[in-house]
Amino acid sequence: MAEKKLLVPLDQYLKVGIHIGTKYRTKYMEQFIYKTRPDGLAVLNVQKVNDRIATAAKFLSQYEPQEILVICRRENGQKPARLFSKLTGIKAFAGRYPPGILTNPNLEGFIEPKILIVIDPWPDKNAIQDALKVGIPVIALCDTNNESNNIDLVVPCNNKGKKSLALFFYILAKEYLKHRKIIKKDSDLKEKFEDFVED
Repeated sequence: MAEKKLLVPLDQYLKVGIHIGTKYRTKYMEQFIYKTRPDGLAVLNVQKVNDRIATAAKFLSQYEPQEILVICRRENGQKPARLFSKLTGIKAFAGRYPPGILTNPNLEGFIEPKILIVIDPWPDKNAIQDALKVGIPVIALCDTNNESNNIDLVVPCNNKGKKSLALFFYILAKEYLKHRKIIKKDSDLKEKFEDFVED
């Protein structure tokens, strides 16, 4: 694997276990699986994880922050989602997704994003259904056990681990800000990966 093509050094990806999947694998996710460990856990291809994060960041950078919405019901992703929101200006619901927020204009908090990011298609399924109703694309972090129905861009990764989710949001924040020319290089982002980790 060519280190220069990676968004962070390979050992950082490996250290946080962003590539460690589950024992269960869906048909769609097989294309991202590199091997199965002796203990039965599927291992994702790090280069493919990296490439999809890069694709997601580039795609998102075409949108203004207020046009993007992040949904994260999973507890391990709530702190990184909030910090990501603070750094980028992108709205994030960390915790329970408020029903109808995308579909009911009479609701006080009604919003009309142009793109949705979900951290896990299973707990965040209501948000995906609403995105489908209003016709906006969905980017989803998918582990080896996730289905890809109604998802426009799958980012394969361990979407359960707190360090894995922290690294995803850290990379996405710096890449989004670089593409938007808000920062020039990685070191311009004052926050480090450690700041994204759930306590």
